[in-house]
Amino acid sequence: MLVAHNAVRARVHTPALQWSDKLSAFAQEWADSLIKRHEFAHRPNNPYGENIFEVEGGAATPEMVVSNWAEEEHNYDYPSNRCNGVCGHYTQIIWKTTEQVGCAMARGGNREIWVCNYNPPGNIAGRKPY
Repeated sequence: MLVAHNAVRARVHTPALQWSDKLSAFAQEWADSLIKRHEFAHRPNNPYGENIFEVEGGAATPEMVVSNWAEEEHNYDYPSNRCNGVCGHYTQIIWKTTEQVGCAMARGGNREIWVCNYNPPGNIAGRKPY
């Protein structure tokens, strides 16, 4: 997950992220909770940035998950700092002031939930990601 994140960040010349075991444990707790409750939603009142991913009937790899989020790059227009559709997963990955990431995955039946948390969070309204 860290290598995949940092490859996306390198494309826009933002500093590499560091792995956080604390954020990973936080993400694992939420992923486990979502599997148990059969839900797919962001953690309410999360003090960190968060990306979530779900797959049913198969398995994902870290590269697939990050690639899915990074594909939103096509929806983001840097000069106007606007999204045409969904782009918040991508902008969180590349957010320049984010320094740490921690991710986790939980599996239940034929379903996987992937969660990544980011510190400090990105996606601050009105600011460009880099």
